[in-house]
Amino acid sequence: VQLVESGGGSVQAGGSLRLSCVASGITFGLYTMRWYRLAPGNARELVASITNGGGTTDYTDSVKGRFTISRDNARNTVYLQMNSLKPEDTAIYYCSAMFSQLVYWGQGTQVTVSS
Repeated sequence: VQLVESGGGSVQAGGSLRLSCVASGITFGLYTMRWYRLAPGNARELVASITNGGGTTDYTDSVKGRFTISRDNARNTVYLQMNSLKPEDTAIYYCSAMFSQLVYWGQGTQVTVSS
């Protein structure tokens, strides 16, 4: 099983990034997909989630209205569109695949937002 994130980088406040996570080795359409982030000195935070069919999404309050999670089951890919980025969004972003008791993680991608 592999989850490979990409799309991270350095941007100025107010900018945008689109993260991608490509899954292999799993039946992607069965899995709820989530994006987490980990910033120095902070606990891991669940940023956004999307159900296996894409019908339901959820976001932590601090990103509502700025971030959008989506998925393409034909491409085994989940996305996180991040707009109006703030310095406090700086973190390593991880995607996670969850089905029943199975949980898989990617290696993470760094997002750095400068003021």
